[in-house]
Amino acid sequence: MKKGKILVIDDEDQLRKALSRIIELEGYEVFQAETATKGLKIFEKENDFSLVICDVKLPDINGLEVLKKIKFSNTITEVILITAYGTIHDGVFAMKQGAFDYITKGDGDEQILVTVEKAIEKSLMQKRILELENKLETRYSFDRIIGKSQIIKNTINLAEKVAPTDSTVLLEGETGTGKELFAQSIHNASPRKNKPFIAVNCSAFPKELLESEIFGHKKGAFTGATLDKKGLFEEANDGTLFLDEIGEMHPDLQSKLLRVLEEQTFTKIGDTRPIKVNVRIIAATNRILLEEILSENFRSDLYYRLSVFKIQIPALRDRKEDIPLLVKNFISIYASKTNKKIDKITPEFYDKLSDFNWPGNTRELKNMIERAVILSENNEITKEALPLEVLYPDVNTLSDNYGTLEEMEKIHIQKILRFTKGNKTKTAEKLGIGVPTLYRKLEKYGLK
Repeated sequence: MKKGKILVIDDEDQLRKALSRIIELEGYEVFQAETATKGLKIFEKENDFSLVICDVKLPDINGLEVLKKIKFSNTITEVILITAYGTIHDGVFAMKQGAFDYITKGDGDEQILVTVEKAIEKSLMQKRILELENKLETRYSFDRIIGKSQIIKNTINLAEKVAPTDSTVLLEGETGTGKELFAQSIHNASPRKNKPFIAVNCSAFPKELLESEIFGHKKGAFTGATLDKKGLFEEANDGTLFLDEIGEMHPDLQSKLLRVLEEQTFTKIGDTRPIKVNVRIIAATNRILLEEILSENFRSDLYYRLSVFKIQIPALRDRKEDIPLLVKNFISIYASKTNKKIDKITPEFYDKLSDFNWPGNTRELKNMIERAVILSENNEITKEALPLEVLYPDVNTLSDNYGTLEEMEKIHIQKILRFTKGNKTKTAEKLGIGVPTLYRKLEKYGLK
């Protein structure tokens, strides 16, 4: 296997052929051209050279012009300029124009090969970085939001319109609808896409820890604060901070957040010096914040500041026509992970999925498909791979011996979640358990 493609442009036949032969012996694929015009045509046709070695003085175009054209066309291709009359001034000028190096004809073969190898390494590294960036953009682009229903198309359209702005966005929707995926996609379609995207779940921390997490603290600010700590606002500077489950935030923190939104400044715990930041806020909630305002659990001024641009993420039951597309995508993912080949999905499997109400939304469907792929036999997925709550959505139709206690607990939690429209605090209250206990159970049953 060749180590990389190199183009050598030089009008001196003997030197060009000798240099090309030396490089070929090191395992590179080498193309040759005696003029800049011919070389640029080869470069345009092949379009994947790691390195171009070009003479400065050519019969048609100066080597520096060739350098400019190549760098304009493909920034990851490195260029080494060679000359019979090199000076330090010329070399410095060439490097400023983007050349990897500027070497004199007659330098030893060993020195040239070392320079070639370093240039190839740099080009391949830039190529890998570009590929990773492209994968990241694809992973968090709007193209990753699967669905052809009109409701999801309208939602994506709204998100695409607000993405290029700096406006604060509030994403409303039930648990498992994909609010974080929308937040990441908005960030990645914004001018801030090359800056940090920092996410924090406001329901995962008690008040004191969340305050330290978001704003940071000074050493000695409280017991256990042995070092200065950067907050997420500092970490997200010039980028985007995603505040998930914003409805769970303590009212004291809400007032501090409001100040940051209004002034773009905050103060660390235990500090007196305000810190200036430039952060875009995207918040998300599964609560109905207007109801929380009436209950005095959420500040109205913060709500109106957050909801500059509000997007409602649809529940899966409101876009059931997207279920087949989602199923095929999840099957592809988990079949690959489990080294299985799925050739057939029975119609009854889809019928049961369509009849179900999906309190856990897309996340619940994803977990269910993972389970179905694991249980599949003979390259086929049937309805028997589905859990009881999908096979028997109406628990009253079951016989007395319908399942284990854990299965019934899962079904009951789903019913309460459906009743409270995904509000975890209200669900925990109705179940008579604490919110942390509910989160553990949701994770246990694949509902989180």
